[in-house]
Amino acid sequence: MAAFVVPCVGGVGAAAAAARRGRPAGASARRPLRVPAPAGAAAAAGRRRAMVPTATAAASAGGSPAAASADAVAPAGPRTHTITLLPGDGIGEEIMAATVDVLDAVAARFDLTLSMSSALMGGAAIDATGEPLPAATLDACRASDAVLLACIGGYKWDDLPRASRPETGLLALRKQLGLFANLRPAKAFAQLEGASSLKDEVVNGVDLMVVRELTGGVYFGTPKGIDTDPATGARVGYSNMVYHDYEVQRIARVALDIAMKRGKSLVSVDKANVLEVSQLWREEVIKAAADYPEVALSHMYVDNAAMQLVRWPKQFDVMVTGNLFGDVLSDCASMLVGSLGMLPSASLGDGSGPGVFEPVHGSAPDIAGTDAANPVACVLSAAMMLRYALGEFPAADAVEAAVEAVLDAGWRTGDIMSEGKTLVGCKRMGELIVDAVSAGGK
Repeated sequence: MAAFVVPCVGGVGAAAAAARRGRPAGASARRPLRVPAPAGAAAAAGRRRAMVPTATAAASAGGSPAAASADAVAPAGPRTHTITLLPGDGIGEEIMAATVDVLDAVAARFDLTLSMSSALMGGAAIDATGEPLPAATLDACRASDAVLLACIGGYKWDDLPRASRPETGLLALRKQLGLFANLRPAKAFAQLEGASSLKDEVVNGVDLMVVRELTGGVYFGTPKGIDTDPATGARVGYSNMVYHDYEVQRIARVALDIAMKRGKSLVSVDKANVLEVSQLWREEVIKAAADYPEVALSHMYVDNAAMQLVRWPKQFDVMVTGNLFGDVLSDCASMLVGSLGMLPSASLGDGSGPGVFEPVHGSAPDIAGTDAANPVACVLSAAMMLRYALGEFPAADAVEAAVEAVLDAGWRTGDIMSEGKTLVGCKRMGELIVDAVSAGGK
């Protein structure tokens, strides 16, 4: 069955209602989020797999619900999924349109029903409602099996008070949905050799995962603000980097579970030599790692980690770090593959609510409406959604294979263009991926 999109007619509330109507009977129980092993990992000799069939079981076993096993079989029943789409701002509408077409194609090929509804978020929501995250949008997200976000923000809203900016809406969405784990893979595409600013021998074969804590740290710590120093009259700005032990423990376990399904190597990134909060971070990561004796845990200061990502990125398999450091390092890692336009991400919680899947890149307002955007990161975010949230592993594989096939054929958007390749726009790139999905990745 083909996917279908419920347009946001009559306001976001209508979309939320439509999303609820699209939920199959008995679908209120969430499927466990799964962390799949990379290609070839299943055959690794002697590898232990942590079987966590449900989010509840994962929590009771001390493991990470967000990293439940890839080997778990998706529950039987109607293959119907409810998805809230958040096109957002800038190039968001363009890349979301291309991605929805890909989801239509994969739904038709694998006999899925994807009930997709659009809702307002970010600057578009501010313009329409005065709020970056309207209550109706949050309700729609909560009623869904997964949320697919394109991008938010832009110059137009930069001068608004902090509480009214698009980025504040995104932080609130993560907080309200309990999305504490952000997974940002950075994998070098063989087809894009030469696209990175680094030498090919440095980046070829890079395949790493940055696990970023998402709901704590300096972005959420209080007190914070901009005041006047009564003693000097000078303006003073301040923010607080705060972590509780349980926040560090849970993100550490997500990263450790992922490491178990990859190369069994984890680097924890902090600044423990000067920050007390990082001292706590390191201590709690070490405590969590005691339950994972097969994982080789090491520690690295964030400044060194940034340098090492550029110097020798292939030394990393899984990195775990806090909100601020993860924000910076994951963007740094993106350039290993040549473009932010190629990198997806997943924001996950404990499995009791939907995850949010989004490209790593921003809204690129300077190219919005020009058909110059690269939709691949959004398409690959949809593939992560199919795999991690919906349990549709063959469908996810098909989307990723289609992207590879299009790149193999030499098609490129402007950000990854190189000599001898064929330049196409956002819409055409989406059409090519659709054709590849329908043709079975050929």
